[in-house]
Amino acid sequence: MNCTPIVRHSLTIGGAVFSMTKYSFETKLEAVTTYLEGTESIIHIAQLYNVNRSVLQRWIATFREHGWAGFQKTYTSYSAEFKMDVLNYMNETGVSTEEASAVYNIPSPGTVWKWRHLVETQGIDALKPKKKGRPSMKKESRNNQPAEGTEEALRAENERLRMEIAYLKKLQALIQEKEKLRHKTKRR
Repeated sequence: MNCTPIVRHSLTIGGAVFSMTKYSFETKLEAVTTYLEGTESIIHIAQLYNVNRSVLQRWIATFREHGWAGFQKTYTSYSAEFKMDVLNYMNETGVSTEEASAVYNIPSPGTVWKWRHLVETQGIDALKPKKKGRPSMKKESRNNQPAEGTEEALRAENERLRMEIAYLKKLQALIQEKEKLRHKTKRR
C-alpha cells in the first residue's frame, strides 16, 4: 500500500535540491487512520506512505486538534493580532513551532518560525501585512507645489528647465553618434 503524492515540486539553489511534496486528503486520512488504529509504528507508517516522519507527526497533531477539517485546503492572510496570539501562546506554554502550527491550524511550522524570527529581529511592526504589488504610478497632486511666482516656484521651474536642456543635449549627442555609425557602415 505505497501511496504516491499528488504533486512534487523541486527547487535547486546553489547545487542543493529542495523538494516539496503535496499529499492528497485521502493519503493523509489513510496514514492518520492507520496510526490511530495502533497496530503499526509511526516510522513504519511513514515508510508505508512515503512521507517524512515529522510530516506524519504534524498530520496526527493537526487531526487531534481539528479533526478532518484540519486537512481542508485554505488560504489565509493572517492579521498581526493573530500572529501575536500564536507567538504569545508559544511563549506562555513553551510549545514548539510544530505544536503551535497544529493548535492554530497553520499549514506550515515554518510560517510560525518566520513570525517569531521577524519579531526577534525587527520588532512587532514586522508582523503587520505589507502592500503587495507594484507601487502606484499616479502623479503627485499639485497641492504640495509652491504658489506660482514665488521664489521657490521659480527655483523649481529653473531646475526643471535645466533638466530638460540636459536631456535634449544628451538626445542630440546620441542622434549624432548614431548618424556617425551609419555613415561609417555605408562607407564599407
